[in-house]
Amino acid sequence: MQIEVEAKFPDTDPDSLREKLKSLGATLEYPEVLMRRKVFDYEDRRLEKIGGWIRVRDEGNKITLTYKQLNDRTLHGTKEVEVIVDDFDKTCELLLAIGLKLRSYQETRREKWKLNGVEITIDTWPWIPTFVEVEATDEASVRKAVELLGFDWSQARHGSVENIYQMHYDFSDEEIDHWESITFIPEPEWLLAKKK
Repeated sequence: MQIEVEAKFPDTDPDSLREKLKSLGATLEYPEVLMRRKVFDYEDRRLEKIGGWIRVRDEGNKITLTYKQLNDRTLHGTKEVEVIVDDFDKTCELLLAIGLKLRSYQETRREKWKLNGVEITIDTWPWIPTFVEVEATDEASVRKAVELLGFDWSQARHGSVENIYQMHYDFSDEEIDHWESITFIPEPEWLLAKKK
């Protein structure tokens, strides 16, 4: 499996970041698009027990099937194997047919830039402020891009999006993993009750 080398920086101002990216000569890979994803596991949640999940994601310009495994919340703590598929619904149907269960449906908005071979994404998830993710094949490239963009490395978050939600809501990783739907609707009452 490939190791994801990425760092997230919460509470990012998208307009300021776009201006900074342009001034650095970054190229816009694609403007903000709505992404939808379905997350799967076995009935007994055996993948979750080892930090794993299977995701089908419609990225607007391509559809991916990914196995991800979060071993720890460090720069090198997430591993993934990803393939491109051509049909979101049929891929989900296939996973259900082989015994996997739908865990969650999620929507996000994402804009992708490239800077010196480093992927910079501006991510908006429901109910939390926009954040940026900086990803490359090696730590040195990630750190260099972070420095160029003016982010404070000590503020970096690693791993999946749960830790960004935990900055704003009082939920455990496990509780967030059990949310059945994360979509662009107003904050539900159960979520507001846990707002920090």
